[in-house]
Amino acid sequence: MGEVAIVLGGGQGKRLFPLTLYRSKPAVPIGGKYRLVDIPISNSLHSGLKRIFVLTQYNSASLNNHIYNTYRFDYFSRAAVILLSAEQTLSSERWFQGTADAVRCHMPHYHLQEDDDVLILSGDHLYRMDYQKVIHFHRKNKADVTVSTILVDEKLTPGFGILKMEANGRITDFNEKPKMPENRKGFEVESTKNYYASMGVYVFKARVLTELLAGDEIDFGREIIPKAIKNKHLKSFGYYFDGYWRDIGTIRSFYEACLELTGPYPKFRFHSPKGNIFTHPRFLPPSQILGSKIDNSLISEGTVIRHATIEDSIIGLREVIHKKASIKKSVIMGADFFEFESLSKNKIPMGIGDGTKIEGAIIDKNVRIGRHVIIKNAKKLEDFDGDNYFIREGIVIVPKDAVIADSTVI
Repeated sequence: MGEVAIVLGGGQGKRLFPLTLYRSKPAVPIGGKYRLVDIPISNSLHSGLKRIFVLTQYNSASLNNHIYNTYRFDYFSRAAVILLSAEQTLSSERWFQGTADAVRCHMPHYHLQEDDDVLILSGDHLYRMDYQKVIHFHRKNKADVTVSTILVDEKLTPGFGILKMEANGRITDFNEKPKMPENRKGFEVESTKNYYASMGVYVFKARVLTELLAGDEIDFGREIIPKAIKNKHLKSFGYYFDGYWRDIGTIRSFYEACLELTGPYPKFRFHSPKGNIFTHPRFLPPSQILGSKIDNSLISEGTVIRHATIEDSIIGLREVIHKKASIKKSVIMGADFFEFESLSKNKIPMGIGDGTKIEGAIIDKNVRIGRHVIIKNAKKLEDFDGDNYFIREGIVIVPKDAVIADSTVI
């Protein structure tokens, strides 16, 4: 009886645009130095899982490079993280149509045995979880399908698949993202306004997964899970997870999850010795901070901060912040390389220029922001496409490699 983890890379990631303009969702940077894909992979490795597959389709180059440079194991460990991209075969010449279709298309690569347990994981969630606990629960109940759940408030149910469960955890009904009150009637937990919601972590018996994927269903949440629950011959159980869990599927949720990391007592800590998160070891020099004020912020390696003010923000790798710059409630993703060589007078250097003020923004990698720029969304726009910037859900996003001229006001 073995265990296999499959991480779903997702589709185009439209809700995370423009962070997914040049990369897939799992490759989006988080916490200053990590990628979203590091979360499920690290959880899997800490849980003793040896075979981990990452499925992706769109903009996979960045994710491919990250996994290749990060998850290298010695010849004797028998552990492997394998990236599987969409491919044309004799049996299929099309792109993945959904999460279930992605898993189906790569079935020959997993080399599953009938009694294996298969974990299906999402690549855009922030949490720490010992998967062995849910696997133990799955085996103890002799379940065919186990859905990991969290409790959510009624107002959040339109964004989740909600479950109705018996006292022993047996799932009796499932409703994917119910928008109307009548669609969630009877799903309340013990007469409260809380509901059990799927957190995107599933465990299947390999034999059962193969059977469920034999049809033409394309999505796990909308089709495969309801299909399994309605099948009276299958035992479907819900495993309750009471730890921190955050969905990072939209710009707003990504931004809020990042800012939650900067407080003095964050619910999720990358500093925690329990289940540390792995990522690419870069061997960067320590940060240099000169005459600056920094409060409630995360500062990554290789940064240079010169007489600046930083509050409630994350500063990514190799970022250069110049004199009298002010950064508040923002996510600065840093740079992929150093640029300390002299530049021509007409070229804006990498980083954030003198006197620039940034508030409530996400600045992607390798961005060049000139002097005395103001990025704040003072007009309170909800969605807008500008020159070299975007506004989504009220948050200003400057995309990767963008250049913002001196004295620009956004």
